[in-house]
Amino acid sequence: MTSVRDRARGCLLGLAAGDALGAPAENLAPEEIAARWGVLTEIERGGTDDTEYTIFAATVLLRHGHALTSEDVARAWREEIVARLDGPMRGAGFSELGTVEALRRGLRPPLTGRWHAHGWSDGLAMRAAPYGIFAAGDPDEAARLAETDGRVSHTGEGIFGGRAVAAAVAVAMTGASPAEVAAAALRAVPEDSWTARSLRAALDVAARTPRPLLGRTLHDAVVMAHYPWTDLAPEAVALAFAAYTAGGGEVEASVVIAANLGRDADTTAAVAGALAGAGRGEAAVPARWAERIGPVAGRCLPVVAGRDVRDVADEIVKGM
Repeated sequence: MTSVRDRARGCLLGLAAGDALGAPAENLAPEEIAARWGVLTEIERGGTDDTEYTIFAATVLLRHGHALTSEDVARAWREEIVARLDGPMRGAGFSELGTVEALRRGLRPPLTGRWHAHGWSDGLAMRAAPYGIFAAGDPDEAARLAETDGRVSHTGEGIFGGRAVAAAVAVAMTGASPAEVAAAALRAVPEDSWTARSLRAALDVAARTPRPLLGRTLHDAVVMAHYPWTDLAPEAVALAFAAYTAGGGEVEASVVIAANLGRDADTTAAVAGALAGAGRGEAAVPARWAERIGPVAGRCLPVVAGRDVRDVADEIVKGM
């Protein structure tokens, strides 16, 4: 039987592997990825802010547990992110940059997530997995904790994306099937939200489309044509869940499919990897990938430099 610790480690290793594999494909279309790599299957370099923000979120969560408040999260941002910036914030997404500026102006949540114009981004979805691990088997609590975090940096669809991922990870941690995991994500968001509509459309495409046609068919179904930015939460979450279900919940298949879909590929592959890793455990993460996942560099968040996702997963389990 796969232990909670194994699933927690699988979740965060899968996330880090997806982040690293998807990084060079970020902002590309499936056709561009195919022309450059054929199929992108090997990690070329380290991950991005997705892994670092996941570690940061886990660290703050473990200080407060189920009593976590949005003000706790905002305080951590002020003291451990904003106060340590001595130049540009490298590698951060629009929502994170906007939140830093909002905090510098003295705003408090939920205004910090509403003040900037990027509350719809996938920045919460990318860091929501620790809430699902911590509340394993309780998707409602996982979604609540993710939303508590998200009020600092997001609003509306951005929060819904985080809720969907956290709830899904909580169910995946029980060894549930990909269909059950996806159903938990849908239950965690309003039925008529953009996130829910995109999720349903993507899951339908994944269920009926042969893999060679999946990328373009998914783009036609959920990607906003001609929109210049790729970090839309409804889009990224939908692509990630489609990859996870199309991959049958297997870590390597789910992550490779997600990375080769392009768009915000580091985030979509990270989310797909977190879901699959939680469901299958640490041993299901390909050894050749796991060997390349070491302590993070702290390029975006110096406060987490030197932390390893394996250790973070163990800490979450101990704190449950």
